[in-house]
Amino acid sequence: MTNAQLNELKQRYVASGAASPATQFADRAENALIWDADGNRLIDFAGGIGVLNIGHRHPKVVQAVKDQLDRVMHTCQTVMPYEGYVKVAEKLSQVTPVRGHAKVMLANSGAEALENAVKVARAATGKNNVICFDGGYHGRTFMTMAMNGKVAPYATDFGTMPGNVFRAPYPVPYHGVSEDEALRGLKMALKTDANPRDTAAIVLEPVLGEGGFYPAPASFLEAIREICDEHGMLMIVDEVQSGFGRTGKMFAIEHSGVEPDIITMAKSMADGMPISAVVGTDKHMDASGGNSLGGTYTGSPVSCAATLAVLEVFEQEGILEKSQALGDKLAERFAKWQQDFACVDNARNMGAMAAVDLVADKASHTPDADLAGALCKKAREKGLILLSCGLYGNTIRFLMPVTIEDEILEEGLAIIEESLEELVGSKTAASA
Repeated sequence: MTNAQLNELKQRYVASGAASPATQFADRAENALIWDADGNRLIDFAGGIGVLNIGHRHPKVVQAVKDQLDRVMHTCQTVMPYEGYVKVAEKLSQVTPVRGHAKVMLANSGAEALENAVKVARAATGKNNVICFDGGYHGRTFMTMAMNGKVAPYATDFGTMPGNVFRAPYPVPYHGVSEDEALRGLKMALKTDANPRDTAAIVLEPVLGEGGFYPAPASFLEAIREICDEHGMLMIVDEVQSGFGRTGKMFAIEHSGVEPDIITMAKSMADGMPISAVVGTDKHMDASGGNSLGGTYTGSPVSCAATLAVLEVFEQEGILEKSQALGDKLAERFAKWQQDFACVDNARNMGAMAAVDLVADKASHTPDADLAGALCKKAREKGLILLSCGLYGNTIRFLMPVTIEDEILEEGLAIIEESLEELVGSKTAASA
């Protein structure tokens, strides 16, 4: 079917809240390229929102999925377990930097992983409260909507959120929140709203995802670890978007040396197959009763096969090194953009988790969300899939596969430059 025909079906049958505003439909894909239903070629700088760190349809993952389909597709692992689930648990236990010996439960999505991490924390501590951070994003289920640090569009229309969730500032000096101010806000939340004796966990992203790709300083993460230890709370780190090699290490928390009690992961762990995981210290993971964690499809045999293949690819193909190299290339290009365009500011990256802000004025850091939206639209017209994000909607984030070929990367970056020139005029010296 053509794009036009598929759009007609979308408008007729897909709920508006779930329908993509995009008018092109993916037909096939390979590494960093997608072809739509009309045969048009697009460069993918979105990676399915950080799901394709090793590219679309990596051959080893595709083969592992095909092989698994010839054996078992589903039994429900709580009814009859299978090798893939326990092997994924073994591998994740070995590579995930939580305190002590790690145990694992598998789920289907990032939101499910966060929901279960909270369940585990409550069972392990006997407490209810959860503290999260401004700008954080954890999912679209009710508990995770309550945990998100941004209302629109995730929770705008859905009524009362679950209670016992409290918020603290996230350190983003560019927007006026210093590390000291963030810690002061966290400590104040523990005094005014979330009594430590009733608080099960502090949950945070080591690098904000939807919130704008801002990394937390190592000293901030160390302080949270100390606060959790002081008050008998668990430290839960959400690595759904930052994990599996995006930052140049398997998990972003590794840059700090801090060991949390629980880490959640999803997205790129299976190169496009639906799976997530909660990995935590064994005594915490074992705190709830038998059959208290899981679900019908959690840790499906096919997704487990894909995950094991992804972990093999990381070992054999130097994915972490490729991520760091890609980040270095992006940082160099961003520095040039900041010199050439008055609207480009605050370039930042941790490995290949990279972003720039679009602003109306550099001196005041005035966000320009309209320009970010216009850039994404124009880039799509020119054959590049690009995403914005951030609390102010003016951040352009880069989530292309870390396996992207150099010539495809250059083609995509050139489209951004060309689009900016068309939107804001000729290149101009950056204002002070």
